[in-house]
Amino acid sequence: MSTSPSLVVSQEGRVRRITLARPEKRNALSVELCESLLAAFDDAESDPATGAILLDAQGKVFCAGMDLDEALEKGPRGELEAHERLFTVGFRIGKPIVAAVQGPVLAGGLGLLCNAHVAVAAMGSSFGVTEMRVGMFPFVIFRAMAHVMGERRALELTLTARIFQTDEALRIGLVHQVAPEFELDDRANALAHTIANQSPFVMNAGMTYLNQARSMNSDQAGEIARALRTGIFRSADFAEGVAAFKEKRKPVWPSLG
Repeated sequence: MSTSPSLVVSQEGRVRRITLARPEKRNALSVELCESLLAAFDDAESDPATGAILLDAQGKVFCAGMDLDEALEKGPRGELEAHERLFTVGFRIGKPIVAAVQGPVLAGGLGLLCNAHVAVAAMGSSFGVTEMRVGMFPFVIFRAMAHVMGERRALELTLTARIFQTDEALRIGLVHQVAPEFELDDRANALAHTIANQSPFVMNAGMTYLNQARSMNSDQAGEIARALRTGIFRSADFAEGVAAFKEKRKPVWPSLG
C-alpha cells in the first residue's frame, strides 16, 4: 500500500480510503501529491481485496487545485503527464471512486471530483473552475468536467470562473448527495461500503463496459455489452444473486473467493 507525507491511505474492509493530507496548503496538488495519488489509485486497482475507493481530504478545504507556488518556482516539468493520468483516472479505473468533499473544491480539486463515480458534499461547500483567474485554461480537467455536466455548462463555469454552491452542484450533477458536515464521512463511507460489497465479477464487467464504450459507436458498444452480459448470465455470481433474491437473503458472491 502506497504511503506519502501528503497522502494517507488505509483499508477498511473492502474500501480503500485515500485522504489528501496537506491541510496547511489547502491540499494543493503538488507534483509529489499527484504522483502519490496515481500510485494509490493504481494500488487499489490491482488489489482484489478492494471493491471501492473512498477519496476524501483533511482540513476545511477539500482541494484548492494546483500548487501555484511550486508551479511558479519550478515551471512545467514532468507533471503534465501525471496530470493527464490523474484527471482521467475515472475514465480508466476498474474500481468505483466515491468522493467526500468539504469546503472549497477548486480548479484541479474540482477535476478530482469530476473523476469520482459517486460524490457527496458537505453543506456549505463551494465549487469553482478558477484557472482563468490566474491566466490558465483548465485543459487537463475539462474533459472530465464536460462528461459530468455537459460541455456548454463546463465552458460557462470556465469562462466566468465563478464560485457556486452545493445547490447548483447538486442540480448540474456534480454531486449526488449533500449532507451536514458532521454526517459527511458516515454518509460517504456507507455508500463506499455498499458499492464495495457488490459482486466483484459483475462490478468489473460493468466498469469495463463503461470505460470501453465511451470511445465506441453504438454498434461497437452493443457488441461489448452483449459479450459481457452473456458472461454474467453464465457466472456463479448471477446464479447466487438470483438464488439469494428468491430466498430473501444477502448474497455470498463466489467471486469474492
